Amino acid sequence: MAPRPPRTSVLSVTSMSTAGWRHGARLAGAGVVALGTVLALTGCFGASTDVDSDADGDFADDGCTSVVVATSSEKVNMLDALADAFKESPQHEGLAECATVRPINVSSGDATRFLTAGGDWPDDDARRWPTMWSPASTVWTERVAAAASASLVGEPESFTHTPVVFGVPETMAKALGYPGSEIGITDFEALCQDPAGWASVGKPLWGSFKISKTNPNTSTTGLSAILMQSYEASGKTVDLTAADVAAAAEFSRVFEECVIHYGDTTGKVLNTLYDETQNGSGGSGYVSAVALEETSLLNYNQGNPDSHTVQPGETLTPPKEKLVAVYPSGGSMWSDNPITVLGADWVTEVQATAGAAFAEFLQTDAAQQILPEYGFRPLDESVALGDLFTAEYGVDPAGPAVTLPKPSVDVVSAAIDQWTQIRKPSSVLEVIDISGSMDEAIGDGRSKLDGAIEGAQSTLGHFRSSDEVGVWAFTTGVSSAAGQNIVVLRDVSPLASDRESVDSSLDDLRFADRQGTPLYDAIAAAYEEMTARAEPGRINAIVVLSDGQDTDSTISLDSLIAKIGKESSEGGDDAPVRIFPIAYGEGADTGALQRIAEATGGQWFDASDAAKIDLVFASVINNF
Repeated sequence: MAPRPPRTSVLSVTSMSTAGWRHGARLAGAGVVALGTVLALTGCFGASTDVDSDADGDFADDGCTSVVVATSSEKVNMLDALADAFKESPQHEGLAECATVRPINVSSGDATRFLTAGGDWPDDDARRWPTMWSPASTVWTERVAAAASASLVGEPESFTHTPVVFGVPETMAKALGYPGSEIGITDFEALCQDPAGWASVGKPLWGSFKISKTNPNTSTTGLSAILMQSYEASGKTVDLTAADVAAAAEFSRVFEECVIHYGDTTGKVLNTLYDETQNGSGGSGYVSAVALEETSLLNYNQGNPDSHTVQPGETLTPPKEKLVAVYPSGGSMWSDNPITVLGADWVTEVQATAGAAFAEFLQTDAAQQILPEYGFRPLDESVALGDLFTAEYGVDPAGPAVTLPKPSVDVVSAAIDQWTQIRKPSSVLEVIDISGSMDEAIGDGRSKLDGAIEGAQSTLGHFRSSDEVGVWAFTTGVSSAAGQNIVVLRDVSPLASDRESVDSSLDDLRFADRQGTPLYDAIAAAYEEMTARAEPGRINAIVVLSDGQDTDSTISLDSLIAKIGKESSEGGDDAPVRIFPIAYGEGADTGALQRIAEATGGQWFDASDAAKIDLVFASVINNF
């Protein structure tokens, strides 16, 4: 059953200005702390997928009280339908004046960061400041309550849930015994540990076993996955402790070795897999298993890999090979999807009353009947799941057999802290365009180059001392040991204690001579550098930032694609180098940068609003 089309304009937090939330504390309740002291929030956060940023759109005044709900992307379509149904409900009839519920797309991790930062919501348009919050899990509301104040997050109550599963291409799942045999995280860990990879189960052409996970600092599925690993290693299904997490370190470290890169959102990983599947490779050279929510898998199999807001008249094309849900035999965490009225001082009493009425409506039978149409399970088990929850769409309505309870806040923090230490090491070369157009202003007192420098500097705190980091800049009229038109600010090497010197070197770019844009030549040189030094045990990557179109390269785009194009046959290289371009400013050649990303199995990021470069840089760095 296809989802009903929603209203047409849903705004993403990436279209918001960051200026507003720097004004100072305005949140209700005492004890709001600065971002730097928030438990396990390392300053890394993901930007959501860009959508319509029309200043009016669904936020035009309709004469009703506006109730904005900040929610993760996969629930936007559903909340749109629930908002329409609310208008016809007794709960709405009981209000003194009409209310319009308006969902906006904000990742759970982003909203957590905003709410604990101690300032205004990051949007210059106060109409889009949320009355309510619906993250994917109460893990996030508990973290805000612990880091800021309990009154800020009100009284969260779950209204739907979805299990965290591993999505595996059906052909690969059958090689592991699906659907007749149980498959557990231990089975995946064994494939990670075995140098033979898929050959250990009779599929040598498939190469190494590859896992995709999201960053647990920003993603509910990423957080749930590391907790599920600790449960598996401990042999427990209840009462997970911080000591259990510590004892699981080696098990989880081996599991992390299979990770191709840490996506900032599941949707971006699934978009890449979908594109590769549609192009004939089956996606097997890219990834073998993806940690994701069951609802995201259902969206993928319908042809909506990034769970975007489906527009009226939009046609979805299912993938050539579906993902099937592996419910780990040791148990699954569930995303319990709470909703709450925020205790922020921008929320008026009228809005709070309307929000409470909407929350009450979500518990009713009328609301619960809507949930399965959007791939979510109702809390009321008597509600029929419907046509989506079938093997045709890759799911088992009877799964998971074992439910793993959410651990306490201190155990969650211990798991995130451990992941920071055991995650797969990275080797990253940042390549920055310093051509003449980077002198252009971006409207907040900074030039494009200022924004790029500050964005790059903000990423340094994410890397561990053992991670390898290099920085190049490119324009015409310069040269270095790396070649013509390239300046080496730092060779790729362990960061160690060099953060301050890298910071200083980036500042030096403000005084560099800026001329032409040899974009393709710079990428080709960077790719040669990184492939020569790539190691199987690391995430090997290039981050490219450019604000324009290539004007001065000796190599064409087609030749560059042929040079960097990853092997399309099953298996692929054991030490791939993936490219993550940032299209910076309205003049950037987004089409070329997207092709370059796709050729290597990387992802491209849209920073067409150059003022948001710090947000986008952080989103990119969440992959490493």
